[in-house]
Amino acid sequence: MLQSKAFDRFASIFLGCLVVITLLPIVLIVISSFTAEDALIQNGYSFWPQEWSLDAYYYMVKQGAVILRSYGVSIFVTVVGTLCSVLITTMLAYPMSRKSFKYRNVLSFFVFFTMLFNGGIVPAYIMWTQIFHIKNTIFALLIPNYLVNAFNVILVKNYYSNNVPDALLEAAQIDGASEMTIFRRIMLPLAVPAIATISLFTGLCYWNDWTNGLYYISNEKLYSIQMLLMNIMNNIQALRANSTASLLGTGVVDLPGTAIRMAMAVIGILPILLVYPFVQKHLVRGVVVGAVKG
Repeated sequence: MLQSKAFDRFASIFLGCLVVITLLPIVLIVISSFTAEDALIQNGYSFWPQEWSLDAYYYMVKQGAVILRSYGVSIFVTVVGTLCSVLITTMLAYPMSRKSFKYRNVLSFFVFFTMLFNGGIVPAYIMWTQIFHIKNTIFALLIPNYLVNAFNVILVKNYYSNNVPDALLEAAQIDGASEMTIFRRIMLPLAVPAIATISLFTGLCYWNDWTNGLYYISNEKLYSIQMLLMNIMNNIQALRANSTASLLGTGVVDLPGTAIRMAMAVIGILPILLVYPFVQKHLVRGVVVGAVKG
């Protein structure tokens, strides 16, 4: 009993230290975004900066209309893409988990094969632009790379196999339930942890994505927040390199390029920090149970 209490105390202290270590980089990013550019250049990053400044956020406010539009694009793509991805993933995993499905092993092989091999960037670009013509459309941010993920399919498939008894499915079939009814009224409600897990994974991928925008989007009205922030950063670097006037409206001054990087990171990570607490309780269970081979 005493050993158990000592271990619990040690584990709590150890995990608390890990949490602090994990949070320190985020805190440093936030503090750096409020630090004057000269202080960052001369003294580097610090938890106690010598000079505070709002220049980075002042510049971001100047770009407010564009940033809000890009936020809208990112939110739309993340929500719609995640919903479509979860629907396709759970539907694809369902026949793979059914022992009565004749071609379940063949289907599983094709899904697993995509985890090992792919055609590469150039063939993918030619296919999406020349055959499907998605360039400069919202579908370019939704379909390539993230709509279906083989790892998520296998995770959900294993979750189905390990947590839904065959007897329950057989009882539903005896009662006259169709496959769609079984999927909708039995499989999905029982797979909430797995669905929450793949929703988080997929949502993070869509929110943080900038490669699809880089490859397929040249229309600034379709820029996601990540693509816009990268474009702003490139513009700032070009302005600083050419010693041009600042857009801050305070005359010819240096743009706070380093501080803006930190402000961009804060803006980019904020929605994820707000959403994560609502799904984290399902995350561990979904990953652990779904990762066990069924």
